[in-house]
Amino acid sequence: MRWTSLLLSLAVVIGLAVYFAPRGEAPAPVVDGEAPAPTPAAAAEAAPEVAPVAVLVLTVTAEETADRLLVPGRTSAIRRVSIAAETDGLVVSEPRRRGARIAAGEVLCRIDPGSRQAQLAEALARREKARADAAAAESLSAKGFTAETTRIARQAELEAAQAAVDLIRLDIARLEIRAPFDGILETDTAELGARLGLGDVCATLTDLTRLRATGYVSEQVVDRITPGGPASVRLVNGAQAEGSVTYISRSADEDTRTYEVEITLDNADGRLRAGMTAELRIDLAPERAHKVPQSALTLDDDGRLGLRLAEETATGHHARFVPVSILRDEPDGLWVRGLPETARVIAVGQEFVRDGRPIRPSEITWDELG
Repeated sequence: MRWTSLLLSLAVVIGLAVYFAPRGEAPAPVVDGEAPAPTPAAAAEAAPEVAPVAVLVLTVTAEETADRLLVPGRTSAIRRVSIAAETDGLVVSEPRRRGARIAAGEVLCRIDPGSRQAQLAEALARREKARADAAAAESLSAKGFTAETTRIARQAELEAAQAAVDLIRLDIARLEIRAPFDGILETDTAELGARLGLGDVCATLTDLTRLRATGYVSEQVVDRITPGGPASVRLVNGAQAEGSVTYISRSADEDTRTYEVEITLDNADGRLRAGMTAELRIDLAPERAHKVPQSALTLDDDGRLGLRLAEETATGHHARFVPVSILRDEPDGLWVRGLPETARVIAVGQEFVRDGRPIRPSEITWDELG
């Protein structure tokens, strides 16, 4: 019984092997000297090429276009000075409150003169004595009655006495601390009765007739900014102002690798405030670029952003990918660089073709694209 089961299993295996064994194809007979009929594999290889893909093509030409760079930043006062005392003494003037408008030359703090007038009187008396001594020495020296060195010494004493008078007069002039320019008080002036020492602050004055707006730009665009070129600023509160580029840093920030750019703004009417968040709008040098539909952009297999163009060759029309960079975004399209002077951009169907794929292009216009 056991040998019978083994023989039956062996017979089944041999039968399956014979059934599934590959069979060679018989050669096709040659009839009247003609070539044999092609096999199915050969017929597949001889099949026609892939049919062209129907696409819509928009022809675009390069145009001169000006770009505008948008940079976040903030405003600040061009002039903000803490005005300090250049002599010491008690304040004898009433304080001015912050926010007050100050004219150039207006007194901010007045210091008690103390004994300075008496010191001036003493210095004037010493000068008169020195002048008399110098005149007498000059006369005696001319007659030969005194040495030349005596005349020189008396003249030196006169000059020293005059210097003492000048120093006291200068100290007296510094008793009145005046505004160096038109501006607005950022702090109260020193209080009546307060004592100011040399270098103590009387008040802080800000000039808001002109403002600076500062931002930072990347390495890729800094060379396209022109010193003195037009620019504008839009503040977070909606206020806008025109200005010009007055400063471009020559060295990058060590951490961000960006360059500082400064715009100077006219603020004679006082509409703008210092310290506000702002958007700097800097006009860049014009360059030639193409305006294309935003929907025409695509990516290649390497993830590069670009467009597919319809190119005509000896064998027909084929698709070709061209990488581009975006210059500016507008509501009705994009301005890009990187295309030839005139380009036939595949505006519809670009996602269904690859480089070298045959296409059947049909022209389309901007109006038809909608």
